[in-house]
Amino acid sequence: MPKRILQGVVVSDKQEKTVVVKVERRFTHPLFKKTVRRSKNFHAHDENKRYKVGDMVSIEETRPLSRLKRWIVVEPETQADAKV
Repeated sequence: MPKRILQGVVVSDKQEKTVVVKVERRFTHPLFKKTVRRSKNFHAHDENKRYKVGDMVSIEETRPLSRLKRWIVVEPETQADAKV
């Protein structure tokens, strides 16, 4: 079974080797036919503490790394340290 890959924005980088990524999904409401936005936070492993708040990243499903972490950061879409 292929691993899921999601894209989201880093909302917290205060923990060691962990970032919190907010992933937003959009769908049409079945009854009202209006576009609805739902978001969920995922804890993802960031070994080198490369990503900062506001960075767009892709996360990939992996084995459980801790009580909350089941995702790992694969690659940044746009990253804050790219300016350097």
